[in-house]
Amino acid sequence: MTGIHQSARTGYQKNADKYQSGRPDYAAASLDWMRDALAIGQSSKVVDLGAGTGKFTKRICELSDHVIAVEPVAAMRETLHANLPQVETLEGNALAIPLPDQSVDALICAQSFHWFASDMAVNEMARVLRPGGKLGLIWNMRDETVDWVAAITKLITPFEGDAPRYYKGDWKKPLPSAHFSPLEKQSFVQSHDGSAEDVIINRFLSVSFIAAQDEQVQADIAEQLRDLAAHHPALKGKEHISFPYVTEAYSATRL
Repeated sequence: MTGIHQSARTGYQKNADKYQSGRPDYAAASLDWMRDALAIGQSSKVVDLGAGTGKFTKRICELSDHVIAVEPVAAMRETLHANLPQVETLEGNALAIPLPDQSVDALICAQSFHWFASDMAVNEMARVLRPGGKLGLIWNMRDETVDWVAAITKLITPFEGDAPRYYKGDWKKPLPSAHFSPLEKQSFVQSHDGSAEDVIINRFLSVSFIAAQDEQVQADIAEQLRDLAAHHPALKGKEHISFPYVTEAYSATRL
């Protein structure tokens, strides 16, 4: 677990179950992105780095028969292995990927690159990719043009501290790199549909810096989220909610 941010180390270890139920899946358009931008096919050897509970790993398995999940947090690995036993699941992180040089065709970081973005991590990812191999970075982002989504962000932001976040843009600092072509971006929309308990409460209790809080703080946040779901005009009385997301995906080629 060396080099893993405290929020990730503590929060993801404690709340892997809420991560699995509360996080959205990835849009079907991500399959087209992997086929077209990352050239992934049935015989491609693909690494999901920082794979978590396997939310995106499951999508990769729809295209490739050779998927390797690398994840540093034990509770996340255990959940992934239980859900996707056909996937080779390895303990490791972006500074120590347990694979040989030039051994994979594609490497994807789904909802994870902002945690470890550095020159050292980019060098390590380049090491395991063959020349001409593909790097993919993908994030599901809340659509904060929707007022109740923006209200949730306002509620949780005071707790984020120094936790790396995609929106801060620090992840861009090591890219472009001498190892990779410039990043190319695609965006697509989707929604996470389900009960308020899953798509709002579990979703935000699974956020690393919320999951790392003590139980009373988490309970207070959950109460505020339930109050919002119960009383906001767009959510009040609804058994099922569509939580809007924008997926942002980046690709580059190993030079």
